Amino acid sequence: MDVKMTAAEMSAFLDQVFEQVKGEFTIEEVKPNRVRVRLNVQHRHLRPGGTVSGPAMFALADVSAYIVTMAMIGPEALAVTTNCSIDFMRKPAAGVDLIAEVQLLKLGKQLSVSDVLIYSEGMDAPVARASLTYAIPPKRQP
Repeated sequence: MDVKMTAAEMSAFLDQVFEQVKGEFTIEEVKPNRVRVRLNVQHRHLRPGGTVSGPAMFALADVSAYIVTMAMIGPEALAVTTNCSIDFMRKPAAGVDLIAEVQLLKLGKQLSVSDVLIYSEGMDAPVARASLTYAIPPKRQP
């Protein structure tokens, strides 16, 4: 299956439909059934001790799963998260960007299922792993 949206097209789409996350993420790579997305870590993403917070890591996983789904089906603003399971495995490095490596495991007409590994830049082992399911709204008939 071919990619329906490039990284540049996806970035423009996110800026348009999710203005609240504008500038938070950089889409580094889009390939069939795979994306790499960076959380541009800022002070507001940190918890006491200077490490990236769990909610910021969840946001990266969620947005990344949305991006891989849209990359394969095209723009669909109303796709929504229906399930997420996340394991926080180790402490991210203090104040450095996080990178999500995402694989789309299943893409159906109504659901997509993705696996996300989150890395702290400069660390070899993942800091978190998430599994997400997105509901895809049915296509409207003209």
